[in-house]
Amino acid sequence: MTEFKSKLHQTVSTTATDYWNDSCSIEELTYAVENGAVGATTNPTIVLNVLKKEMHLWKDRIFEIINDHPTWSEVEITWKLIEEMAVRGAGLLKPAYDHYKGKKGRLSIQTNPQFYRNPKAITDHAVHFNTLAPNMQVKAPVTKAGIAAIEEATYQGVSINATVNFTVPQALAVAEAVERGLNRRTAEGKSIKEMSPVCTIMIGRTDDWMKAVSKREGYDVDPAVMDWAGIACLKRAYGIYQEKGYRTRLLGAAYRHLGHWSELIGGDIVLTIPYEWQLKINASDIEVKERMNNPVDPAIINEMLTKIPDFRRAYEPNGMTIDEFDAYGATVRTLRGFISSYHELQGVVRDFMIPNPDIKPA
Repeated sequence: MTEFKSKLHQTVSTTATDYWNDSCSIEELTYAVENGAVGATTNPTIVLNVLKKEMHLWKDRIFEIINDHPTWSEVEITWKLIEEMAVRGAGLLKPAYDHYKGKKGRLSIQTNPQFYRNPKAITDHAVHFNTLAPNMQVKAPVTKAGIAAIEEATYQGVSINATVNFTVPQALAVAEAVERGLNRRTAEGKSIKEMSPVCTIMIGRTDDWMKAVSKREGYDVDPAVMDWAGIACLKRAYGIYQEKGYRTRLLGAAYRHLGHWSELIGGDIVLTIPYEWQLKINASDIEVKERMNNPVDPAIINEMLTKIPDFRRAYEPNGMTIDEFDAYGATVRTLRGFISSYHELQGVVRDFMIPNPDIKPA
């Protein structure tokens, strides 16, 4: 492997698989780009963690934003901070964006997670984010409202990254929504040349939900079996995407074990990988070779289909209707987490604006 810098560099150099940095941290993104990453993702939880880790880079700027906008609320200042963090990350990816003519090199920024029921609010936020830098990608949740927003934002020229998605039926609904949006653009003579929509399947969170619902309901399933749930769903969705020729690219996210990388190598997909998992992958002795076309053991699939009704809903293309997306357990868990992180992020900003008087200043 002497000609490659790392396992991930070898992955992107020898297969159709790309990888992104699952963070807008400048330090982490710099490492990722050096190892072949061509994109990055953010969400409220990621932004909160980056801010805590890199507060030394942002402290002075937060005070500047507050002082420059004396009438702004903590909500407005929080979004200004989120946008600036995204734009700074996008700058590191701009060379890749230029090299690949818009098809790679984008920074994903997430719409307000509280908008998950409001298609117009999601769309308006997406369109605004699309103006921040030429290489923005905008994340919208795969809820009922999100599907409508994904079509409309695509029509308005936004390269979408569908998120809060864990299942095959959700992934198929996204692909169809994007197709409708792209077709509306081309029917009006509008360009789609540089658009690059992706659909995230949060495979680790799919696994998490199978374990959580099994514990809640008392299902007798080996936890090691459930480590394959997300991989199985992504591989099934990938096969359908390839068969139907969808113009959306699948993306695997939410890493829990090395199989979330190794079992997906070779697919024409994106893997968005947290920094700590990049280090684990690059230090591993797992061979870099194509495994995307290797089916998940049918016995594993059958055990989950038989014992976990929510896996059947996730794995079967018709397992859920769009109206059922919002109530799916993994969707609810993730929305609650994102909204909680968003509120905590506002709390960090609040402490800059009106510090707690009970605490002695540092």
